[in-house]
Amino acid sequence: MSVKLQEHIDKIHEVLEKLIADSAKGCPIVVEGRKDLQALEQLGIVGPAITAKTSRKSVLDVIAEIETLPCSRPILLLDFDRRGEELTKRLSRHLETSKIKTNTKYWRDLRAYVGRDVKDIEGLPTYLLTLNRKLRERL
Repeated sequence: MSVKLQEHIDKIHEVLEKLIADSAKGCPIVVEGRKDLQALEQLGIVGPAITAKTSRKSVLDVIAEIETLPCSRPILLLDFDRRGEELTKRLSRHLETSKIKTNTKYWRDLRAYVGRDVKDIEGLPTYLLTLNRKLRERL
C-alpha cells in the first residue's frame, strides 16, 4: 500500500515541478484569493500571479489584467469545487474570445490526483504534508 501512496505523492510533485518551471518563465498563474497565493508560495511557486476573487474584481477586470501581461498562455489554477470549475470555464471562454489561450492542464491534473480530498488550492500544502505523514507511518 505504501508503494501506491508514494506513487501518488510523486505524481503530484511532478505536476508541481512543471508548474514551478512554467511560473519561473513568467507565465502568470490565476488563483482565486490571497490564501491560494500563500499556498503556492509554500509549494515553491513564486512567479507572477493574479487573484480572481479579491478586491471585488469582475471577470472583465481579471481578463484586462491578464491581457496586460507578456505571457501568451496564462495558467488557470482556480479551486477544485463547483464554483472554481465554473470560474475556470468562464475565464477560459472569455480569454479565448480575446485571442488568449489558457493553460488548464495543471488544474485538470491536480484535480485528478487530489480527487475529493482537496477542494481548493490553499489546501494543497496541508494535503501533501498529510500524505507524507501517512507514508512515514506505514514504513
